[in-house]
Amino acid sequence: MDTIGTTTSREAAAREAAGRMAAAAAAWLDALEPAQRAVATGGVPSADAESDAERRRWFYTPTDHGGLTLGAQRPAQQRLAYQLVASGLSVAGYNTVATIVGLDNVLDQVEGWRVDWGRERGRDPLMYYLRVFGEPGGAGPWGWRFGGHHVSLNNLVVDGVVRATTPCFFGADPASSPLLGPAPLRPLAGAEDLARELVRSLDPDQAARAVLLDRAPSDIVGGNRSELSDGDQMIHLRDIWRGQFADPGLLDLVTRMGDGAEQASGYDDADHQRVALSLSPKGLPASGLGTGQRDLLRALLATYLGRVPDGMAPALDDAALDAVHLAWAGSTEAGAPHYYRLQGSRLLIEYDNTQRQANHAHSVWRDPAADFGYDVLGAHLAAQHL
Repeated sequence: MDTIGTTTSREAAAREAAGRMAAAAAAWLDALEPAQRAVATGGVPSADAESDAERRRWFYTPTDHGGLTLGAQRPAQQRLAYQLVASGLSVAGYNTVATIVGLDNVLDQVEGWRVDWGRERGRDPLMYYLRVFGEPGGAGPWGWRFGGHHVSLNNLVVDGVVRATTPCFFGADPASSPLLGPAPLRPLAGAEDLARELVRSLDPDQAARAVLLDRAPSDIVGGNRSELSDGDQMIHLRDIWRGQFADPGLLDLVTRMGDGAEQASGYDDADHQRVALSLSPKGLPASGLGTGQRDLLRALLATYLGRVPDGMAPALDDAALDAVHLAWAGSTEAGAPHYYRLQGSRLLIEYDNTQRQANHAHSVWRDPAADFGYDVLGAHLAAQHL
């Protein structure tokens, strides 16, 4: 493989994407009123974690993600906001995000139109937040963040090149919804089905290394941390929000939801330690897979790495693939709760089909050339492109 040529091509694609992002961000900001713009903008990205804390903060719950909501914008402004969102995604990635946003209407009906989360409407496809940090297209670093229920997109541009596209979180609730005809709506079907097929293909010796537990945790292990560390365990649901609920009833509700899911998982302290994050990847390395299994792993990774604009995804040569470890917990039956992790020297991906029948497909990586971004498991496992 021509590594130099591939790297140069990716750099060019990342520069082109940064240009599209800058144009879209500037157009959106220019369309805002002064009061809107004050909410829609944040400080210049910085290597200092304390001053950069707000940009690095992210969520996947229906909480305040920080920024200007779609509901606080006129339709023309919303269209410009979505043009910025699309500039940071492949076509398939954008289609998936748009579908996830629309699922809030489905979930509202599933929950009997009664969940409010302390707002006039709790499941609201207009309660997605957009914020730009720094000056788009300027000489200094800048970035943008879009997020709401089960979506979190984060982009950092340094020296006119997209250097970080993570954390990048896609979720789906419900995980599966009926449509007219035989096929249901499953936005994260590829990330689930390919992984299940891969685990089912393992022989007993391979499975003994890959399968950590026969039960799944009730959520992804890394949660919404801005920085992950060796030994990190799952965060309780009530803590994945911006602050605590002022309404005791809401705090009790989300606590009961989390406790119920945790009880359903059957996990004890030893189980949480078993699936805790670690510097040394747990599970089965790709070097221990057969040819067909490696093809499945490549296809599975593509469901994550393919979220970025064309040309920006890393090339998966054999050496890069060999470093990726597969770890699984839970059932391999369709629709049953399960969790898996794909981890390499420069990659961390987590997925779960939770006790609440929602899907989380979370990926974290960053380019090592970036001056700052999101650290994953410390300096030894910076979450960067393969």
